[in-house]
Amino acid sequence: MEFGLALQNHGEGAAPEGIEASAEAVTRHGWRGVWAVDHLMVGESNAHDYGLMLEPLLSLAHLGARFPAIRLATGVLVPPMRDAPQLAKELATLDVLSGGRVTVGVGVGDEEDLVEYENLGKGERFRRRGAYLDETIALWRHLWSGNTEPFDGAFHQLRDYRFLPLPIQGAALPIVSGGRSDRALARVGRITDGYYSSRWGPDDLRARWPAVLGAAADAGRPRPSLSTRVRVRPGQPPDGRYSVCGTPAEMLRELMGYAEVGTDEFVAVFDAVLPEDIERAVDRFMDEVGGPFREAQGRSTAAG
Repeated sequence: MEFGLALQNHGEGAAPEGIEASAEAVTRHGWRGVWAVDHLMVGESNAHDYGLMLEPLLSLAHLGARFPAIRLATGVLVPPMRDAPQLAKELATLDVLSGGRVTVGVGVGDEEDLVEYENLGKGERFRRRGAYLDETIALWRHLWSGNTEPFDGAFHQLRDYRFLPLPIQGAALPIVSGGRSDRALARVGRITDGYYSSRWGPDDLRARWPAVLGAAADAGRPRPSLSTRVRVRPGQPPDGRYSVCGTPAEMLRELMGYAEVGTDEFVAVFDAVLPEDIERAVDRFMDEVGGPFREAQGRSTAAG
């Protein structure tokens, strides 16, 4: 199991210095990469968390140019709030500029996001957002493969077009999807390359992940990857929402649970926005939990 870091490209204090500190910490500790959040124009109910937002694709492009070793991911982009062909071009360009380091996480948003859809002039898509996302994934793979045949969808019809440059990863550019509904989990098994979990602990995944694996097997597809976005609160007691918290031993036990259920990348969310706080949070996590976890993994690999 590798580590990733949820990029603090949002919230009070979000700034270039903070996201650069995140990328620097990821590089220094050998983590896999960063995951950028996506919102464009939230309503007042979400303004505290997402009213200040550095656009995710531009943020990743900035970091990709400065930190050549890390993976650049969205966690998650909401295509129905945007436009699929334009996103195809932006993601292909980011993959070319970064040397093939892009993973795109996608989702449809929750009921509370209707206001944002309406603010963006996409209110009519809200009730069909799942269908739009499914077609977006098919369209991206069609374009990224270099296919110039017509594309006939419910939302997009392409006839006379050229799409270049292609992503370095081509149609294999990883697409992972989030969501907690049965439909969202089935989507992972049917059409995406992986699942981006949020707000679930190991026990939740033990109960729900087999359904994803079963959907993939039924579709004759390989095992999807599993990335888990998790709040990390060292030394803190539980607060009613799932987090990896408490003593180092308690936190290590939770990490082992994620590894046992099949997590490929543990994406840590720290309550830190300022550069010095981000550096301190990542360093403490690695000293108290991440380092011992890696040692335990190493012993397990050697014994196996």
